[in-house]
Amino acid sequence: MPADPLHRAGQPQRGMTNQPPSGSGASPIEVRRSTRRRRTVSAYREGDRTVVLIPARMSEAEERRWVTLMLDKLAAQESRRTLGDAELTGRAERLSAQYFDGRARPASVRWVTNQNTRWGSCTPAEGSIRLSHRLQGMPEYVVDYVLCHELAHLLVPGHGADFWRLLENYPRTERARGYLEGVVAAGRLPHVPGARDE
Repeated sequence: MPADPLHRAGQPQRGMTNQPPSGSGASPIEVRRSTRRRRTVSAYREGDRTVVLIPARMSEAEERRWVTLMLDKLAAQESRRTLGDAELTGRAERLSAQYFDGRARPASVRWVTNQNTRWGSCTPAEGSIRLSHRLQGMPEYVVDYVLCHELAHLLVPGHGADFWRLLENYPRTERARGYLEGVVAAGRLPHVPGARDE
């Protein structure tokens, strides 16, 4: 196969990939391939886009896998920067505007430490939303899903068909639910003794 003149050695090959779904609110992703890069993969935010740096030799399947891994890693790093209650409220307002046409209007959104069996709760009559502190440090899309779940309760009480139809607006619902189910399942695993326990 002839060499591509646009991708000379040492010059990164740039390409847009994994465009976020329309209306998802996710930033565009730019993959930069480099012949100088042999094994390492890295990612960072650059303005309104995410840049993923990969070796030029990677296949498209490897590229997709690494892009997903790096997006999750960035999201987890960003989520570790704990949001305060005011920032959490602002985030809920943005999610309401994006996925619920601004109809879900919480009066308050805050972290709580007394929810150990729930990820979040909502009192529609008061317009209050509470998120479990256990969500802190989880990927951004997971926290956003729980916020959307509670915002949907401001519009539809209960978990009937109308509620789930409304929540389908958030595009990462299934992925976030799977993540949370994994966290719950991991919590049920038996303790494996370490070297110090033996």
